[in-house]
Amino acid sequence: MFYRKLLKKEEGTCNVPKLKVAIVHDWLVTYGGAERVLEQILNIFPEADLFSLIDFIDDDKRDFIRNKKVKTTFIQSFPLAKSNYRSYLPFFPIAIKQFDLQKYDIVISSSHCVAKSVSTAPHQLHICYCYTPARYAWDLQKQYLSGTGFSSIKIFILRHYLSRFRMWDRANSKNVDYFIACSDYISNRIEKSYFRSSYTIYPNVSVDDFELSEIKKDYFVTCSRIVPYKKVDLIVEAFSRMPDKQLIVIGDGPDYKKLQSLQSSNITLIGHQPFAVLKDLIKKASAFVFAAEEDFGIAPVEAMACGTPVIAYGEGGLLETVIHKKTGIFFYEQSAKSIEKAVLDFDRTVLLSPKEIREHALKFSSERFRQEFLQFAFQCWDKHYSDNFSTELSHT
Repeated sequence: MFYRKLLKKEEGTCNVPKLKVAIVHDWLVTYGGAERVLEQILNIFPEADLFSLIDFIDDDKRDFIRNKKVKTTFIQSFPLAKSNYRSYLPFFPIAIKQFDLQKYDIVISSSHCVAKSVSTAPHQLHICYCYTPARYAWDLQKQYLSGTGFSSIKIFILRHYLSRFRMWDRANSKNVDYFIACSDYISNRIEKSYFRSSYTIYPNVSVDDFELSEIKKDYFVTCSRIVPYKKVDLIVEAFSRMPDKQLIVIGDGPDYKKLQSLQSSNITLIGHQPFAVLKDLIKKASAFVFAAEEDFGIAPVEAMACGTPVIAYGEGGLLETVIHKKTGIFFYEQSAKSIEKAVLDFDRTVLLSPKEIREHALKFSSERFRQEFLQFAFQCWDKHYSDNFSTELSHT
């Protein structure tokens, strides 16, 4: 239920009755960036009911969903659904339509795939927090298909299916009353994919979990999952050309062995690390290096929360989080040569102080996210309620 104590604005209280809220998330298999946002939405609406295609979160890790019993779909019982759920993509459009949400006043979808396509009625308000239109179906289809290792026949069949999926995805985006984008970058993608406008609310980053360090050591650090689109191999290749620059690489993944083949004596690969080790290395680094094109980019904000400047690829969501020549610097080609030049040109003394860099990162806090999301939900409900009321009057 949507209690009055949650409805307080800075200038009074919104006088509406208790509302029933449903939250729909694509899938629950791990605690990643989308799940951190889901956690904060549940903090805003603690008594909301939660729906997801599948739920394989371990019993001892369910605090972020407030230990709720999640309503799932038939995909939950499919063989190997926990590890290979993406292979059941053709069933997602059918499964997401099985949820009966008629008793709810507000439906909030947390979506990067099909959650936004749940069926809703005209009297219901549907707000979608969109992390991105499904990348493998839209703008990054070629990259995803080339990395599957499938035969040309399988790729042909999959490309045909994704073409149909795009049409379905665009048609069902009309079920959403209001889109929230995780960045202006994604807002543009929403407009291109769905022909819909959106409002940007940056996702929450756990900035309070990272401490400021004003003393920096003479090494660079990068941290991410070692997968092709993160472009960590380009960072390693760049530093292999700069033997006097020390690089520490945190993270593991399918491309880890490839990095080992590129590694030189000034580069240390340490794999996955406990959080305490990770944040200690980041906060003491001269700079955090990041080469991926991200929808938002949580890791660079976490680095800035330590007062550590960022050397990043100047595309995507990072253009909205990193301030060039103040909280970091950009390079504009995803190449080892471009990264090398940026590192050699890097001069920490001309940037903001570590304390000022951290102050900038604090703008992406969880508290800020909850305030902005709740305020937007108020505005949407006020308009939706008044529009429905006007429609009812016109028919009397």
